[in-house]
Order: sequence, then structure tokens, then C-alpha cells
Amino acid sequence: MQKLNLESFKKAIEISIQEKVEFVLITGDLFDSAYPPIEILESAFEQLKKLKDNKIACYLIAGSHDYSASGKTFLSVLEKAGFCKNLYNPEEIKGEIFLNPIIHKNIALYGYPGKKSGLELEELRKIKLQQAPGLFRIFALHTCLEDAIGKLPIEHIKKSELPEADYYALGHLHIDYDDGKFVYAGPTFPDNFQELEELKYGSFYLIEANENIKNKKIEIKLKEVELFEIEIENAITGTDKIIAELNKRDLSNKIVLLKVFGKLKQGKTSDIKFDIIEKFAREKQAYSVLKSTSKIDAEEAKIDLEIEETGKMEEDIISKYRETNKTKFDLFIIPLISALSMEKHEDETQLTFNNRLFSELSKIINLEVRWW
Repeated sequence: MQKLNLESFKKAIEISIQEKVEFVLITGDLFDSAYPPIEILESAFEQLKKLKDNKIACYLIAGSHDYSASGKTFLSVLEKAGFCKNLYNPEEIKGEIFLNPIIHKNIALYGYPGKKSGLELEELRKIKLQQAPGLFRIFALHTCLEDAIGKLPIEHIKKSELPEADYYALGHLHIDYDDGKFVYAGPTFPDNFQELEELKYGSFYLIEANENIKNKKIEIKLKEVELFEIEIENAITGTDKIIAELNKRDLSNKIVLLKVFGKLKQGKTSDIKFDIIEKFAREKQAYSVLKSTSKIDAEEAKIDLEIEETGKMEEDIISKYRETNKTKFDLFIIPLISALSMEKHEDETQLTFNNRLFSELSKIINLEVRWW
């Protein structure tokens, strides 16, 4: 799936070059963190270099994932290397924060980064855009727009609370939202099971901004998505039922989404052998298999306790549990709980405490530990 994520980004760059766009605008979360792995950086450099070689400018802002309060992120490295330009260019004037534009021909580009936990929201309500008379103003931001979140209980901002611009390029929400002037382009590749189910494909937008704004959604269809929704009541026979359903369809080179739900009357979720199910799907040439079991309702085991001393509660619970769930690991449970209850001494350094704790744990599970 990580490979598809990169391939989707490559495809978006490739189409942008084919379409001979004026520039590419990335509205945050180019990376999943401020300090991505070296192989991810290499791939990003490779793709952004293609834009530069074709004389296509690239502008970006940081998102909630690749933002850093210190400003020290690898987005700065990309900018120093000449592959892109960060649009965030603030200036304080008489106690107010103004965003200065980056000018691209007849377009004024402004940007404000996303931050962790929606911390950008209050700041967005206060900022202003420096004037750019006669230019088409694009404001890139990474946040939650009230009209776009639906019923999600998350912090958001209203359109009316944003400074006036001609077009708003939005990031953060992995949705497809286009009202002409405000656009969430969606992720270039869906990030999880739910997004694959709802969006099926990654996407981006080609924007034509002349007298009127024309937004064209481009879907990146690298693999087909095959969704299975299977109700299970008997977990013991669940594996066979799921395999029978998979066998009814062509899975070749597809992303298989397996949504298993229902109230279990027999067995428990662990009785469904997903490793065998995935092996079967692979044999049918499925590209990848993702499963969702959050909607399985299993009756919890009830343990009746008669406890005279509250200090023995843990031991009694474990003892009752072991009567019906016997494993070789049982002998480790009480000693491990005791060891993990160790407290750090007031005058003890964190390193000394860690060494003491791991030493005790290694003795319990008979594991050789080497210290560096």
C-alpha cells in the first residue's frame, strides 16, 4: 500500500507535466512527519526534480503532519534545494499579522500552515492578506472548513471568518469537496480502510483560473477496489464463509476490503483465521487485503469473583481467567504485573530506572539483554 501511495504521487506529477500546468500547489502533509525517512525524501526529491526540469513551479505549505513549531522541517530542505517555495510569509504590522504574497505572473499566492490539534484555527481568524491589486488571489490553507466536515465533532472555521481571496486551496480533510471557490482535492492516495471504501481512488484537481474558475477532478486509478461486507454469527465457521464469498468474485490485482460485522453467537473474533483468508485472497492474485472487524459484537466473558481482600483482586481475576483460557504465558502474568508496577526512585535517573526495569523483565521471561 505504501508503494501505491508513492506511485499515485508520481502519477499526479506526470499528469501535471503532460497538462503543462503553470505551477503545482501542495496544501500540506506532503510528508507524514517533519522528519520523514530517507527513502521517502529520495522519492520526493526525484519527483519534484521532474517539475523543475520541466520549468513548472511548485508551491507548498506545511500540514498538521509535517509542521514543526520550530520551523525546522525537511520542507525547508526542499526549498533550499530550489524544488519548491513555501508560501508561508507572515509579517507583523502594528500588532496584526499579515500574510505577504508570493507572486507568480498575474497570481498572488498566500499560505498558512496547518498545526497539531487545530491550533491554526484561532490564528486564521485574525490574519489578513496583504493587498495585491489586479492579481488573482489564491489562499492555501490546511484546516477544517465548517461546510465540509458534515457531522464530525471536530474544531472548524467558517468561510466568513477567513480573509477574502478569489480561490481557496484546502488541505487536511481527506474528502472530495468542491464548491467552485473552496476546494479539498482529496488525498493522492486514500490513507486507510475507510477512505478506500468511500473514495476508492486518490485524486487531485486541475484548476483553470481565468475570468471564471474551472475545477477538473483527476482520479488516480492505479488499482480497483473490491469491497466485501460479510455478516458473521458463528466465528467457528466464519473463516469458511468468508472464503466462500471471496471465491465468488475476481480478485486479480485488486485491493480487497473485507468488512466483517455481526453479533457473535458462537466463538470469538480470534476464531476467524484471517491469515488463512488472506492467503486464499493472495492465491486468487489479490494485490492487497485490508480487513475491518470493529463492527463485530462479541459477548464479553463474565468472571464471577468473591474477593475478601481488594489487594488480591488482580490475582483472583487472573486465576478465574486461567481456568478457561490456559496458555504457557499464564506463569508470566503475575510476575510481569509486579515488575511493571515498579516506581522510579526520587534520586534515580531515567536511564538507571530503565535498566533496572528491563533487567527485572528479562529475568522473568528468561531473555538475554545487552546494554549499549
